[in-house]
Amino acid sequence: MSEANQRNKAAARAYWNWSDSCPVGEMADSVAEFLTEDVTWRGFAPLENTTGRRAVVEQYLAPLHAAFPDLTRQTHIAMGGVSNGRADGGPDGRHWVGGTGYLTGTQTGDLWGIPARNRLLRLRWGEFLEFDAEGRIITIEILIDVIDWLEQIDMSPLPASRGVPFVYPAPTGIDGRMWDDQGDDSALMAFARQFIFGGLNAFDESDLKSMGMADYFHPNLKWYGPGGIGACLSLEEFQSLHQAPWLKAFPDRKVGDLENLLAEGDFVGASSLPGVYLTHTGPYLGHTATGLGAGVNGIDFWRFENGQFTENWVFVDMLHLFSQFGIDLMARVRHMTGHQT
Repeated sequence: MSEANQRNKAAARAYWNWSDSCPVGEMADSVAEFLTEDVTWRGFAPLENTTGRRAVVEQYLAPLHAAFPDLTRQTHIAMGGVSNGRADGGPDGRHWVGGTGYLTGTQTGDLWGIPARNRLLRLRWGEFLEFDAEGRIITIEILIDVIDWLEQIDMSPLPASRGVPFVYPAPTGIDGRMWDDQGDDSALMAFARQFIFGGLNAFDESDLKSMGMADYFHPNLKWYGPGGIGACLSLEEFQSLHQAPWLKAFPDRKVGDLENLLAEGDFVGASSLPGVYLTHTGPYLGHTATGLGAGVNGIDFWRFENGQFTENWVFVDMLHLFSQFGIDLMARVRHMTGHQT
């Protein structure tokens, strides 16, 4: 990997450390060390995308840390590189660093419509940072798993997950934080592109086998799915508990150009808000088909071992997805709390 990648990973690590430790009242003045003035922030519902480093602080960073004054970060995976996320195979030349793990703390104040319950929570976070030639952050793509958060306080607006809830571990048996140089990634990138733009787009709308997931996923796959879906602890569970219901609801779903696709060490990571496009033509998570189209905001990390993916960490912004079908999941949360608008 390049010197630029190592510089960017160090800068990402410094930014995350700063965001974790900087007093809320000082964030607006010191954030300029890391973010360009016109940085683009693309995030999770119920927040809106925004532009400008002051807006990032005011909308996201300051409210989060004010509501969770003891918040700490656990980073399970950290990786970087030059993206190759275009569906046509052309390298886009954009430099990114991605990470995922837990934000752990006690929510003492209401936040973004989510009531405080004064209990310890573990918020799943996935984030990709794009860097310019000078090593400054110009784009942020971040998802916090809001449905998983709501499940932890018994206020999920979706039915109970088919899979196992609250399973989101660090990579099994190894350190996924690749702060050091990891060397060449070309073979893994080729495999990842075949999987994402080939296998995932190969469904013939009749048989799951048409996608050839057994060529890419190990039989003992650990698929750490988002709130509302849950974890699937084998390829068989992945196909029966997630893939079959997903494809019944959205048989035309297709992966398009991704904002980023990285391969480093034994890991692949990608984000795009949105990156998958689909039409709601079948029932899903308690909701009948609406016939409406949508883009899926998602982040993924995969671990590669002995020719297959063995683990997959998955984010889907369910609030954003269902809003495109005319379904306001946060309205259900407000109803549960008695704060209707």
